[in-house]
Amino acid sequence: MLDTLATVEELSREVGLFLKNEQDYIHEADIEFKGRTNDLVSRADKEAETLFVEALELIIPEAGFIAEEGTSTRKGDRFNWIIDPLDGTTNYLYGIPCYCTSVALIDGDELILGVIYDPERNECFSAVKGKGARLNEEPIHVSRQENLSKSLIATGFPYDNRGRQREYLDILEKVNGNTRGIRRLGSAALDLAYVACGRFDAFYEYGLNPWDLAAGALIIKEAGGQVSDFKGGENYLFGNSLLSSNGKIYSDMLLFTQNWD
Repeated sequence: MLDTLATVEELSREVGLFLKNEQDYIHEADIEFKGRTNDLVSRADKEAETLFVEALELIIPEAGFIAEEGTSTRKGDRFNWIIDPLDGTTNYLYGIPCYCTSVALIDGDELILGVIYDPERNECFSAVKGKGARLNEEPIHVSRQENLSKSLIATGFPYDNRGRQREYLDILEKVNGNTRGIRRLGSAALDLAYVACGRFDAFYEYGLNPWDLAAGALIIKEAGGQVSDFKGGENYLFGNSLLSSNGKIYSDMLLFTQNWD
């Protein structure tokens, strides 16, 4: 699987370079809306996903795909790639240098490989189950912060499910009042990568899709962190809510989210 990881890392760098080079050539006519006017998809998203799918089909021919833009909807009996070709599309379209690619591989329901690549900082976060996590081939570990009041937290706001906004803002108020502060980058995959390497101490969000979080969840676990749904269970990949942390402040963070239904 380490050979596969190296191949996916190289592929992610190639697709990331494509995205970076294309950024200046994306125009209003290249932008579409998926439902709401703030759920954007561009020509770059679709072309990047095609690049991923065509290359990944050659690595594990029997594997299926769970991909944000629906380039391939074929499901594998055992292996499936989970792809977000461009996480942080709005940042990308507005020229904000905070976006990435995200690719994960599941065996049944088990995450076994994950790669997140940030072309702006040339940072490649990756992991294989049981082999640890790394950033540009160097081992990484979650932070060792044990004090919630000294912790820096990341979150995001769902763009297609605002019916529970008041409840979510209640959680935000509690987190903000008991920590060093909150950051909202606009890319869930990068938020998770930053938890894995210790830049953030925790990240939480609801309304996420599997492609937003699959790679990052595995990388955090392999970096020594903890991942769950808002209630502390294991249903985070397809369950609509995710809480991740360095593990040391996990129980404190869970107090803010565990009443979420």
